[in-house]
Amino acid sequence: MMKHKILIVEDQFIEANNLRLILTRAGYVVPPLASSFAEAIEMLDRHKPDLVLLDIYLEGTLTGIDIAKVLITRKVPFVYLSANSNRKIFLAAKATKPYGFLVKPFRQRDVLATLEVAFELNEAMQRVQAKTANEVNVGNTSSCSENCDIITRSRSMQNVIEHIRLVGPSASSVLILGESGTGKELVARTIHQVSKRNSKPLVVVNCGALPANLIESELFGHEKGAFTGAFEKRIGKFEQADGGTIFLDEVGELPLDTQTKFLRVLQEKEIEPIGGKTRKTDVRIIAATNRNLEEEVASGRFRMDLFYRLNVFPISIPPLRERKEDIALLAEHFLRKFAEDEGKVIKGFLSDVIQKMENYQWPGNIRELENLMRRTVLLTSSTIVNEFYHQPETIRVTVTTDKFKSIVENERDHILAVLKSCNWKVYGPGGAAELLGLKVSTLNSRIKKLGIEKAR
Repeated sequence: MMKHKILIVEDQFIEANNLRLILTRAGYVVPPLASSFAEAIEMLDRHKPDLVLLDIYLEGTLTGIDIAKVLITRKVPFVYLSANSNRKIFLAAKATKPYGFLVKPFRQRDVLATLEVAFELNEAMQRVQAKTANEVNVGNTSSCSENCDIITRSRSMQNVIEHIRLVGPSASSVLILGESGTGKELVARTIHQVSKRNSKPLVVVNCGALPANLIESELFGHEKGAFTGAFEKRIGKFEQADGGTIFLDEVGELPLDTQTKFLRVLQEKEIEPIGGKTRKTDVRIIAATNRNLEEEVASGRFRMDLFYRLNVFPISIPPLRERKEDIALLAEHFLRKFAEDEGKVIKGFLSDVIQKMENYQWPGNIRELENLMRRTVLLTSSTIVNEFYHQPETIRVTVTTDKFKSIVENERDHILAVLKSCNWKVYGPGGAAELLGLKVSTLNSRIKKLGIEKAR
């Protein structure tokens, strides 16, 4: 098997030579070192590397980011080397879409793990590009296969389905991105169903709902007597998922100390229960978040190395407001389902109701639509739905007639109106989270982000 050739572009000789030794010991082919833009371009032309390890700050006026732009045109994958966590520099670097970041000082295991991820990501992206180049028109397909429960006719979701088909059979980590309620867990379940691990467990963990003092115990387990209150042994979620898949929902909520331990699971494929011995684990990781993890990395709230370890194969799910052709399709699906549950015969919607649904912004996405259809079935006494019951009359707000408001402003107004109608009750029966079809943790996050405060 031919060994990969890796070019190192680094102007600090000691660090560059340390990297060279790590790579040669691991069997990689390493051309002569480059320390400037001109030397890097010369080495690219002469040696044609498979990947470049690229420092951001170099000798001369041109930077590693300038070299990255050349690498992009030549379709050569690259990983940045940096000790700088400056937000502006990070955002400029990530805009070039690197295949990873290595943070100085370098550890051998981190370097080799990052390269493994980078090559895996590059191969996955090449498969996607090849598939796209040969793609045929998928028309109005409304499901992806017999193992898929995704209902859609939108082009954007067909692309999601295609990514599921590509990544499902592999062992790659997957990062699912999207707003709350868009169906991230359904995508994760579909990936597991089409994988080679589908006979083993899929363990779902809502990271945002784990108490801070119990996160490590929940994920990695503990031995009896490991701490006060540990009256019996606990098997952690990772061990429960052994041989299968673990889905970490809202992974952006993990505290930094837990992120460090989680990174070890990804790199070393082993867990260490509290008070117990280290043991190997065989788990595929699927993570999801509604946060912008790149911004979280830039602000220091999420580890850069963990982000790139998770981000081997990202899948972005569009919000419902951007796939209007799916609104009626999904509404009819949920209507039939809940009407059957209630023993009712409801055949469909008036066209005026469909129009109102398609004009609505759906801040809670599919989860909100599902809850609305459940409520609609209960409130409908005829065989045709003739009213859009998007909220009780007392808390309805206009989201489509004010053309001067942004989507964010409309979302803020909508959430505020619901909170007021519930007397600021967030969770529990009749609470704002239930009415909006949102998780409590997600609603609290949106309230904070939108700056919503109760008037005193």
